[in-house]
Amino acid sequence: MAIDLVYGSSDPNGQTMSESNGLTIGELEAKYFLYRKALKQLLLEGRSAAGIEKTLCWSRLETLHNCLPRQYKSPDHIRHQLRREIDQERAATAGA
Repeated sequence: MAIDLVYGSSDPNGQTMSESNGLTIGELEAKYFLYRKALKQLLLEGRSAAGIEKTLCWSRLETLHNCLPRQYKSPDHIRHQLRREIDQERAATAGA
């Protein structure tokens, strides 16, 4: 079964992957950059803040931050970083 980093996936009983498999912090850490990438994709698509906050990638980033706050920034902080990065990339391509 593939995991959709944006919306999650569920098994036949309707449980999400995190409910049925109980991900470990190590598994979350291993996929940190995938969660960031999914968040950036949502921002590029122009999704609303409220919509983004309901996604699986947001939830996983939030869990990492809550468990290891010194190592992982809050999803809000990451969203603002990615938004600035996107704006800089767009400005660079517009100026080129």
